[in-house]
Amino acid sequence: MQIRPASRADASQIAAIYAPYVAGTTISFEEVVPTPDEIAARIDGLLPDYPYLVAETDGAIAGYAYAGPHRTRSAYRTSVDVTAYVDQSAHRTGVGQALYTHLLQVAKEAGYHAAFAGIALPNTASVALHEAVGFAPVGIYREVGCKFGRWLDVAWYQRLL
Repeated sequence: MQIRPASRADASQIAAIYAPYVAGTTISFEEVVPTPDEIAARIDGLLPDYPYLVAETDGAIAGYAYAGPHRTRSAYRTSVDVTAYVDQSAHRTGVGQALYTHLLQVAKEAGYHAAFAGIALPNTASVALHEAVGFAPVGIYREVGCKFGRWLDVAWYQRLL
């Protein structure tokens, strides 16, 4: 597995990985599957200020992770929100942990101080992943989102870099 910075050329594979999470789960709060062009625009919007990484195995992207702004007020400028998605065929193979380990190191080297992750509940796999890379729970937003006619809680996790 090779972890490298994402580029616009990766947008189609990233969109394909993300689509099932949007269309069939409450893991993502998006309700419309983004197109590859939308994913490319998102990559452009984050780079070069924030890291956006892909994990590649045998020439195919097995997962991706990125950081983005935590909040817009200037005092939050050294904090980032992070997320990672792994292709369903690569679950439980270490891709997510490798991506997060690399992402958090790159974010630290870029001068960021704290990383935050929101996890739609229930999601035991995501909780386990975040705890495995050093995140700790800081609170739960109750019924903060509604998808598929269900109110959903989001647990927030933090890791100092």
